[in-house]
Amino acid sequence: MSLSANVSEKAALIWAIADKLTGVYKPHEYGEVILPLTVIRRFDCILADTKDAVLEKYEAVKNLPMRDVLLRNASGKAFYNTSKFTFERLLDDPDNIEANFRDYLNGFSENVQDILEKFKFDGQITTMANKGILYIVIKEFTSPKANLHPDVISNLEMGYIFEEIIRRFSESHNEDAGQHYTPREVIQLMVNILFYDDNDILSGNNVAKTIYDPACGTGGMLSVAEEYLHQLNASTELMAFGQELNDQTFAICKADMLIKGNNADFIKDGNTLSDDQFEGQTFDYVLSNPPFGREWKNEKAAVEAESKRGFAGRFGPGLPAASDGQMLFLLTAISKMKEPKDGGSRIAIIHNGSPLFTGDAGSGPSEIRKYILENDLLEAIIALPNDIFYNTGIATYIWVLSNKKAGTKREGKVQLINANGLYEKRRKALGNKRNDIPERAITEITRLYGDFVESEISKIFDTADFGYTKITVERPLKDENGQLILKKGKPQPDTALRDTENVPLKEDIQTYFEREVLPFAPDAWIDEKKSKVGYEIPFTRYFYKYEAPKPSAEIMQEILAIEAELDGALAEVFGA
Repeated sequence: MSLSANVSEKAALIWAIADKLTGVYKPHEYGEVILPLTVIRRFDCILADTKDAVLEKYEAVKNLPMRDVLLRNASGKAFYNTSKFTFERLLDDPDNIEANFRDYLNGFSENVQDILEKFKFDGQITTMANKGILYIVIKEFTSPKANLHPDVISNLEMGYIFEEIIRRFSESHNEDAGQHYTPREVIQLMVNILFYDDNDILSGNNVAKTIYDPACGTGGMLSVAEEYLHQLNASTELMAFGQELNDQTFAICKADMLIKGNNADFIKDGNTLSDDQFEGQTFDYVLSNPPFGREWKNEKAAVEAESKRGFAGRFGPGLPAASDGQMLFLLTAISKMKEPKDGGSRIAIIHNGSPLFTGDAGSGPSEIRKYILENDLLEAIIALPNDIFYNTGIATYIWVLSNKKAGTKREGKVQLINANGLYEKRRKALGNKRNDIPERAITEITRLYGDFVESEISKIFDTADFGYTKITVERPLKDENGQLILKKGKPQPDTALRDTENVPLKEDIQTYFEREVLPFAPDAWIDEKKSKVGYEIPFTRYFYKYEAPKPSAEIMQEILAIEAELDGALAEVFGA
């Protein structure tokens, strides 16, 4: 049986246990029981072989301050359980299942307790016990179909199974799916590009790299990145760091790390914007799909206080509008880049269209773009197809940033790739997800990025191409007789006639002014004190194709054809 077939079959068997929840839980609530129990059962199976050794060690060291380290050593894992119970032993006493199950869960080490607390699983135990299904559900998870022992299910397979269960949970309540799950093909594309130029570095022996996600959700991006690196080089270690605000998704992420045998200590909970758990730390890679279109009013005080620290904090370049915090995550990612002398860093992060152009010259968003472009951090922006995310159908873009462009063909350049048309329709929509990016399209986009040449859907610009100087054009104030009103011998500006012009950075301002303004307003002048440099990336304008409207005769024929079709349909309905 293939890996994927084995994973799908095992995931389906585990999810089928949800049938025992029918009547007590609604379908969209099944995951709140199945997810934590899958985690607990996996831990139970992992610890089975050293269970007796841990119990024996516990009796000897339970009063020692170093007992945590000693018990981890006894279990041979990053976690342990000191309760006398296992899933099998719980079944020996049906009448006391609730008390015994709680005793069993309380025996787990603190890192697992943290996961169970964030799952809010205690309340589910009460519900299942009160409704008489707790014993039945635990019995199902103890059956051969739920045997999750590492000898039967490898860490890699278990990671896939858990991901498949998360996906099923996400599908069962589409309105929240985007919070739980970034489509795997999008992550795969981002990871391809993130590591594209690093194959040489990653092909050595015992290479250790770090990766960070400031809005890590269930950890999908970190997991796919690790898988990719292990395909390149099995000896590579990728240490994953992440922070997540939502309790349940944090619990899933941390559990997934432990399930796969990874270090889960670097997965932190809390609000990244107001309470950065990795302050002052830097990483080799940053990979993220932060929330967009979400206001940051709740974090406003903390964010503004940090911004006052300038570049000593994360938000030195500027602040976006309070209605949308996605650029705060972008600044967080940039602040986590290693210095070029220490090897530098690369970032792949998803945004909607807003960060490309929102905000006038001098505004927070424009200042952020200015900082990124004038420091030559932006490598590429890739427009993704619409309708590939579960919770939104709007246009989305991958921003690729690097601080190690110096001396390469990308120095001083930005590549725009319009991959909007590289998709295939799904047979069945999942929420707003109506399209997929197929493997061949992932390969094509990765190739376009790697080749770094112009084509119909790949364009290359200088960083200065996106900059402009916003000049203020003044006209003189005149009295009712048309005479200039002077002050200290100088004409005064008429605020009613004041105008602005955006002059491309590559163009001389005076030359532009003489060509575009003076022929129409010979008495105009520029107020130099008001000039501001701004940056915007009008992505769609660069790829716009003019399509001539259909001839009116053709449109008339189409209208007549529709009318005839409607007449026929009405005749059928009314029997005319």
